[in-house]
Amino acid sequence: MIPTEEAQWRNQTLITEFILLGFSNLLHLQGLLFCMVLFMYMVTVTGNTLIILVVTIDPALHSPMYFFLGNLAFIEICFTLDTVPKMLVNLLAEDKSISFAGCAVQMYFFFFFGCAECFLLAAMAYDRYVAICHPLRYNILMNQLVCHKMVGGVWVIGVPVSLLQAAWIFNLPFCGPNEVNHFFCDAPPVLKLVCADTYLYEMQAVASTFLFLMFPFVMILVSYVRILTTILRTPSAEGRRKAFSTCSSHLIVVTLFYGSGSLVYLRPKSSYSSDVKKLLSLFYTVLTPMLNPIIYSLRNNDVKEALRRVIGQKLFLQNY
Repeated sequence: MIPTEEAQWRNQTLITEFILLGFSNLLHLQGLLFCMVLFMYMVTVTGNTLIILVVTIDPALHSPMYFFLGNLAFIEICFTLDTVPKMLVNLLAEDKSISFAGCAVQMYFFFFFGCAECFLLAAMAYDRYVAICHPLRYNILMNQLVCHKMVGGVWVIGVPVSLLQAAWIFNLPFCGPNEVNHFFCDAPPVLKLVCADTYLYEMQAVASTFLFLMFPFVMILVSYVRILTTILRTPSAEGRRKAFSTCSSHLIVVTLFYGSGSLVYLRPKSSYSSDVKKLLSLFYTVLTPMLNPIIYSLRNNDVKEALRRVIGQKLFLQNY
């Protein structure tokens, strides 16, 4: 009796772990990469932790804008925690393996925190739209209950799509080899190891990308079109300057996040070599989370003043 194709795949699925190749072809740069990534990771964790503490402790920052900012800082910490520590270990260790389950979990959380960040950036854009276009109704439209519901939705909405993506891929047959040409378990390089037709998954992935990545981006664009229209109608030059300054940090963060992500995921497969894709991936997994707290602290006077007050209080308590 001739075994079916599905049975052959099942019999050949012997992979229990994957090898993350990472930057193993750049042996002479392993030490430099380790030092650079470790430095950026430490800055990311420290900077975003400071943002969370300042937003929580300082009463002057107890507003919807900074409530969202605190959640963004927490997402950035979790996002880097999912990929960077394993990458740092692999840059120094000879054993670059990750278990089958570990790879699936890493991919799930990568999708989850990425999706959460997309919708949180959209929520932040809507907050700025209400603040600038409907300032007299701001406290009503963006009350505490509404803000908590929006953030709750941000955290919940990524669960089903992340489960679908990760579970679908890891229920496909893997027949070998088991070498993932990346520094973390991202979907495209893992999908290359599947020994089955992946057409349905790829179509679903495209639909999910447009729904969970591009839909929030469209919401951001619409919000800023309305904001720009309102600002241009403002007669006072000082009023226009203040309105632009409240949006500039968020605009820079959105540009960094979507710009780096689109270069990797929205380009044709043959556009870049695998090494270039890995370097671009470093941008949104390591560099952007590090820059976000720096951007908000340097370009936002309220955050800078709050940091001075919190640090000043800490030094005062230490002296007395």
